[in-house]
Amino acid sequence: MIDLPVIQPETAAPARPRKPDWLRVKLPVGEEYAAVRRLVDEHKLHTICESGNCPNMGECWGAGTATFMILGNICTRSCSFCAVATGRPTEYDLDEPRRVAEAIALMKVKHAVITSVNRDELKDRGASVWRETVVLTKQLSPGTTIETLIPDVKANWDALDVMISGGQEVISHNIETVGSLYRMVRPQARYDRSLEQIRRTKLAGHRTKSGIMLGLGEKADELYQAMDDLVANGLDILTLGQYLQPTKRHLDVAEFITPDQFAHYKEEGLRRGLKYVESGPLVRSSYHAERHVNVPI
Repeated sequence: MIDLPVIQPETAAPARPRKPDWLRVKLPVGEEYAAVRRLVDEHKLHTICESGNCPNMGECWGAGTATFMILGNICTRSCSFCAVATGRPTEYDLDEPRRVAEAIALMKVKHAVITSVNRDELKDRGASVWRETVVLTKQLSPGTTIETLIPDVKANWDALDVMISGGQEVISHNIETVGSLYRMVRPQARYDRSLEQIRRTKLAGHRTKSGIMLGLGEKADELYQAMDDLVANGLDILTLGQYLQPTKRHLDVAEFITPDQFAHYKEEGLRRGLKYVESGPLVRSSYHAERHVNVPI
């Protein structure tokens, strides 16, 4: 009798959580979507809808709206959740504010959201382009309300003052996650610095907004602490959405949060003093942004 060697089974890698049905979205179609697609291409505009692989692009573009990304499409940061390209930016177009403002006017947008990549290599973080984009948009489309989703200015408070002085109705800065996960999720940012940026924006008299992604491994009590920290620093509006891995090079999803959990977190945020909470699996920063203009400050 021959003794055969015992082959030990390989240890299987932990299974990734399967994307639930509530996160499935329809492909973008329709005449309105095609019209926005043409305008974005013709004016050589960048949108976070595309660069960020937003799951709501079909719904929002189908309604004739889009979130514009200024200052190029290469970011100086390397956040581990974000699909925007990282590197040394080559684009700094002083004519971009005019092109964005004209596109918004052509699209007859009632509420525009404007965001940007981080431009840490610029002394003013791109603040002058930020302000000019808002000012020109208001001149060409005086009936259009504007939300600006601004990046971390790395404590350059003079740059912040310029960014928020264009006349926009809502100023948003996303903290993205809870404090304990910052080193993993936002390695070049600081939790306390983002809170300080929100605090200074509120002290300047503006309507403030921020967003957090869920499903990165945060605990409920950490989320509640973040809500308390945001309220203490003057936040008015909070968005909560499910983190979705943009590519295999990015952070894995630790957990898929159920719609019932999102509903619970919304109630908890309101109970803790937030004035408005947009909470759901597919919620992103600019989702239903037009509703946030009327939140009292």
